[in-house]
Amino acid sequence: MKVFAGNFLSAVLPVVFLGVVLSLICPLLMARSEDLDARVKKFLDDHRWGWDDMNVPEVDGRTLHDIILKNKYTRALEIGTSTGHSSIWIAWALSKTGGKLITIEIDETRHREALENFEEAGLSPYIDARLGDAHEIVPALEGPFDFVFSDADKYWYKNYLIAVLPKLEVGGCYTTHNVSQRGRRWRRSRGGGSDYVEYLLSLDNMETTFDDRGAGLAISYKQK
Repeated sequence: MKVFAGNFLSAVLPVVFLGVVLSLICPLLMARSEDLDARVKKFLDDHRWGWDDMNVPEVDGRTLHDIILKNKYTRALEIGTSTGHSSIWIAWALSKTGGKLITIEIDETRHREALENFEEAGLSPYIDARLGDAHEIVPALEGPFDFVFSDADKYWYKNYLIAVLPKLEVGGCYTTHNVSQRGRRWRRSRGGGSDYVEYLLSLDNMETTFDDRGAGLAISYKQK
């Protein structure tokens, strides 16, 4: 009988202890999440009209945020940080899914300003911001990724896609900025326009749609 009681207690006590710990931690985590949401919202409201220097419009940032939340993505890559508007929308979503963003910027001034913005928004813990040439950094990344946002030099769009696609998980999403179906009519001299769109649409393992509400966003899901 004593053996049974001892075994019972040894089995039950850890469960009870875990329940107590969770009852204490969960409210703290919820409060922390609510505090971060309020901080990010205030930051975005305060800076709403200050995003120039090749940053995305709000509608595109919100779209990226919603894609990540809907699919519960956690391993994100951004090619082209600028001063961080899109990064903040992406990292905000990742703060809810338990993920992290790697973002790359070649210009030191923009990189420094982005770091300041990440800190002010409270999202620095969710962002690995790297300064350097994405032509070199992107092919060297190990991955895997489940979400990618490409918004750097347009003439290199195809090369970025070729480098990242093997590292994108099946079911993952590859988004490209300043691209639309209208891009199929862009002149060849525009660099990343028609050639890139034609290549993207030719891939039998990518299902692509276009969102033209903002600056043009190609949204591609890897099928196999």
